[in-house]
Amino acid sequence: MAIQFTTHEVKDYLKEKRRLKLFLADLFSAEGQGLKSLHYVFCSDAYLLEINKQFLQHDTYTDIVTFEMGEDPAVTEGEIYVSVDRVVDNAERFKTPVNQELHRVIFHGALHLCGFKDKSRKEAALMRSKEDEYLEKYFRKK
Repeated sequence: MAIQFTTHEVKDYLKEKRRLKLFLADLFSAEGQGLKSLHYVFCSDAYLLEINKQFLQHDTYTDIVTFEMGEDPAVTEGEIYVSVDRVVDNAERFKTPVNQELHRVIFHGALHLCGFKDKSRKEAALMRSKEDEYLEKYFRKK
């Protein structure tokens, strides 16, 4: 199992990467999802907009785009692109620390790869509840 974090032309806000990798591995395990590889790319709005247009045909800004790259649905091989610009803006908008919003998005992408959806109101509520659960666990463990 390999988890990687890279940045593309943005400030690196991520601290305690080793601890986060271990926590993410535990998240996948707790959700009953195998994990082979996971690559997070932290980028700008402009970069993620191009990915959103090219691969999803969406011409809108977003904070995250998640791709399952593997063929076995029981074992994740994923790529997650996170717009640091959106995370910072959302943190201001929701009056939450950037570090907390960044981790919410990180866990959100992982949960998508574990099979959680957020298209309906009911799915979105469950997703938010799971994000809150993992945020509480992650920040409590310090």
